[in-house]
Amino acid sequence: MAMEATCISLCSHNIPTSHTRRLPTSDTVIVMTVTGNGFLTGRSIIVTGAASGFGRLVTKIASERGAKVLAADIDADGVASLAAELQAQGHSVHACAVDVTDPAQTMAMARSCIEHFGSIDVLVNNAGTMPLAFWADHVIAADAWSRCIDINFKGVVNGISAVHDQMIEQGRGQVVNISSIYGNVPVAGSAIYTATKAAVNVLSESLRIESQGRIKVTTVKPTGVIGTNLGASIINGDAMIGILGQNMDSFRENAAKFMTPGESEGLTDPENIRYWAISPEELAEQIIYVIDQPWGVSISDITVRASGDQYLS
Repeated sequence: MAMEATCISLCSHNIPTSHTRRLPTSDTVIVMTVTGNGFLTGRSIIVTGAASGFGRLVTKIASERGAKVLAADIDADGVASLAAELQAQGHSVHACAVDVTDPAQTMAMARSCIEHFGSIDVLVNNAGTMPLAFWADHVIAADAWSRCIDINFKGVVNGISAVHDQMIEQGRGQVVNISSIYGNVPVAGSAIYTATKAAVNVLSESLRIESQGRIKVTTVKPTGVIGTNLGASIINGDAMIGILGQNMDSFRENAAKFMTPGESEGLTDPENIRYWAISPEELAEQIIYVIDQPWGVSISDITVRASGDQYLS
């Protein structure tokens, strides 16, 4: 299926993964260095899904800017390698192997953060999967859908439950939940994924209402982001038609241009209004931004998109 191949290759496209971003244009390379606000220093942060993608970048950037980070992931070797790399650079990072679908393991994760750092200031619920498929695909999608519910929704519930009491006892904390534009409205081809992200939006607001003045709650909604492992979980690439609608054909054309050096026509240039797909680095910087605030300032909801993206939601 042509669309499936296009989507997977786009989602797995390699872009350098440091917070000094080298973003290709059709003619040159722009180097963008981002500096923080200075509020990360000393904050203890748990990042789930830290072995790859957004989680890995958030872990690196936060630790480089002075935060103490517990890097948590089901990929034990991956987070151990990341922690060792950052420790060698003088940063305060510890690894924690965790399956977020297991409440006992998330509780152990929280205890590990307290043991290493003495507190839990921030939880970034980042672990997730995106098995886009139509209902007609239910036979081949069933296992992936079940895992999606377990990770995307139950994993968030487990994470919040693990840190809630500690944050309340401390008198302050922040929970950052990674949602998606898919959670805004129901569309064809993403029933299960959309349902999990809509659920995350609702539980985030419920937590915010119950915890005002004690726990800050932020929901981050990315659009399509290249260079991560998320696209690999798509079951049926044609299921993207729900979020693209009438833009499906031009999306395919732009995907081909985006992947072809010299033919991007500004689609890869963040300084161009036609910029088509944000990089993992740019999303990671926005996650860092919502954390890198005074305790009295809460950014409760943020949608991160490229100005020229073609998603309808």
